[in-house]
Amino acid sequence: MVLLETERNSLLTPLAATVGVVEKRHTLPILSNVLLQRQNGRLSLLATDLELQVSTALEGKPGDDFSITVAARKLFDIVRALPDDAKVKLDSKDSQLEVKAGKSKFTLQTLPAADFPRMETGAGVAGEVTLPQKTLKHQLQLVQFAMAQQDIRYYLNGMLLVLDGTTLRVVATDGHRLSLAETKLEKAGPQKDVIIPRKTVIELTKLLQETEDPVTLRVGENQVTIELGGTQLVSKIVDGKFPDYQRVVPVGHDKNLVVNRQTASQALQRAAILSNEKFRGVRLVMGANSLNVVCNNNEQEEAQEEIEAKYDSEPLDIGFNVTYLQDGLNALSSEEVTLSFSDPNSSMLVTSDKEPGFKYVVMPMRI
Repeated sequence: MVLLETERNSLLTPLAATVGVVEKRHTLPILSNVLLQRQNGRLSLLATDLELQVSTALEGKPGDDFSITVAARKLFDIVRALPDDAKVKLDSKDSQLEVKAGKSKFTLQTLPAADFPRMETGAGVAGEVTLPQKTLKHQLQLVQFAMAQQDIRYYLNGMLLVLDGTTLRVVATDGHRLSLAETKLEKAGPQKDVIIPRKTVIELTKLLQETEDPVTLRVGENQVTIELGGTQLVSKIVDGKFPDYQRVVPVGHDKNLVVNRQTASQALQRAAILSNEKFRGVRLVMGANSLNVVCNNNEQEEAQEEIEAKYDSEPLDIGFNVTYLQDGLNALSSEEVTLSFSDPNSSMLVTSDKEPGFKYVVMPMRI
């Protein structure tokens, strides 16, 4: 039975949208598969790990209804390895799927579609907002690097999404640094805040395009549904209380250093070569219109970088994790950034005139 005949790129795009959800190792073998389903002439692909579900549609010729599941990663790798101009044909035979393109032929095992689990969708929508894809993508890129990874405080392994009337705010922290970005919405939305899992944030960022095309977020009590183009993400929400981020963002830091972002980033990159591999510490030594970047390691080696900066406050010597500083600078695209301080024992605030809704807070470290 012929399931599908299409151009290679027409199949690769929806496969790429869904394959990121699939876990390499899973207790349920069928969760390594993607569900291919045609109903009423519409062909859809769906993948899930029971926490996140991604579905997307593929243009195909009308035909008999069918549903089948096949190894997502294998099918994606096969289609990706084919020539760009290849025509792909999928045939169902017994309990196998044949993938044909020119003189190439691949036979994959399948599992029954009836056994494929699905997440319930559409229950109890508390609010909905729509904004351009490039706007949301930019907001996520400004904060996602600060999300925790496999932290025992599970509520940090994700991003806080705050819908606050005409403002959409995203916040991420791992307990050592915090990144916050906000943007104005054209239309007032609900008052709601939820924690979105790390994996959902990463997959969503991949799918969002640098276009004005809309993306719609529907926030419920237990899940969030995101629709962009013909793709839908359904994600469970992390059940937990996010830290009070407003208390973490410092107010009144009066020592401001303005520096070229790219120059500072390159200096940190070079100095970090001689930083302690475990603690990754760097000292920022500020004087009159200058910034010294100093790194040491256990072998008594030292790196020093001096760069020009605008600074007219009292001299300051303060230590930070060099990776945290690089992450914050690399998330921005502005020419200049402002680093604000209070004293050697207080956090640093990174801001940029080009990104008025962005704030990045880094805790100091003893060096």
